[in-house]
Amino acid sequence: MDATTKINIPESDLPRIVIVGGGFGGLKLARKLSRSAYQVVLIDKNNYHQFQPLFYQVAMAGLEPSSIVFPFRKLFQGKKNVYIRVTEVTRVDPAAKRIHTPFGHCNYDHLIVATGADTNFFGNANIAEFAIPMKSVSEALYLRNNILDDYEDALTTPGYDSRQELVDIVIVGGGPTGVELAGSLAEMKKHVLPKDYPELNIAAEVDIYLIQSGGELLKGFSAGSSAKALRYLTDMGVKVLLDSRVTDFDGHIVSLQDGRKIPTQKVIWAAGIKGAPIPGLPETALTFGNRLAVDPYLRLAGVDNIYAIGDVAYLEEAAFPKGHPQVAQVAIQMGDRLARNFARSLDGKDWEPFHYRDKGSMATVGRARAVVDLLRPEFHFGGIMAWLVWLLVHLFAILGTRNKLFVFVNWVANYINYNQSLRLIIRPTFRKGSDGVGGPRSPDISG
Repeated sequence: MDATTKINIPESDLPRIVIVGGGFGGLKLARKLSRSAYQVVLIDKNNYHQFQPLFYQVAMAGLEPSSIVFPFRKLFQGKKNVYIRVTEVTRVDPAAKRIHTPFGHCNYDHLIVATGADTNFFGNANIAEFAIPMKSVSEALYLRNNILDDYEDALTTPGYDSRQELVDIVIVGGGPTGVELAGSLAEMKKHVLPKDYPELNIAAEVDIYLIQSGGELLKGFSAGSSAKALRYLTDMGVKVLLDSRVTDFDGHIVSLQDGRKIPTQKVIWAAGIKGAPIPGLPETALTFGNRLAVDPYLRLAGVDNIYAIGDVAYLEEAAFPKGHPQVAQVAIQMGDRLARNFARSLDGKDWEPFHYRDKGSMATVGRARAVVDLLRPEFHFGGIMAWLVWLLVHLFAILGTRNKLFVFVNWVANYINYNQSLRLIIRPTFRKGSDGVGGPRSPDISG
């Protein structure tokens, strides 16, 4: 595309705010500004918002992918000052106040980087090649296909050792994602796999490992909640390895720092994330974890009219001397504060600094097993009450009445009989073009 080509967005007398990324922070900002005296351009590689906290349930066949995504255009129907472009930002030119995409460039008055985070493999090329991350609906669906494919293959694999590689699963990372995945897999092992694969000795052969480099699960939670999560997983049959570090994975063997080896073809990597900034931003803005350092008004230092919010932003506060946790609530609150400050600009008022209000943490381990840490007032609890709180909070946070209803129905059905009918292997299909050459299509995410 020629450098002079513009994205087809109408020129306007309104100041143009370009938001790159439609995650929790970018979407919150766009929705708050959708009726303001700004022209809002929302750019994302997908045409939908993804509810990341429930990716693991898609991977475990507990929910259909379409239940946790919501199309941007439906959200902004009737919002005439909001323009959506499905593309990737390849570079930003701060001097020209312009971003570049494969479709052309787009000028901005204000640029908000809300690009989130990528999986951090800590420089290990083998792990990056063979391990399975889970940062998108597509990756969650790929993981689901991979698990089900391997159990189908295990039925025709006579050798015990070869079969172990197919049926055993290793999860690396003891944060909320790793804990929730391990708990969901443990329930699948007990209640689903024996019914689906009666020819396999599931109880004796299938092992689920959760490997955590530190000495406790759920770092950042209270000591009591961490201990509860460990006890829940152990009772469910998960082999939790604390103070253990994965050093390599070649697609067949997981190697640990202490010399232990675990045969498996499936390693789910939930051990870390890093910021995903846009190329072209000054290197001086990059800081810990590949994140963008911002001031209390969420502006990048030394650059005019560029801001960062969400996982990609790094801001130190007295209560968070190492930056805010990379969780949805931080992104949502940053998007809300920035929207309020843009509104204050229109009223000629000074901006207010951002302060994160930590509302607490929660994680579910399985049916009637969860932990919740509340901070105001300080209160920690687990068990079925924590599980119900987790369900309600996540249910109301999902976009769309239809999605809320579908998720609720799936959860109720799963609670009653653990026998949801979503265990479908959905592979990418191919179609022939006019020249007779097959072209790849993205996997259907409807089921």
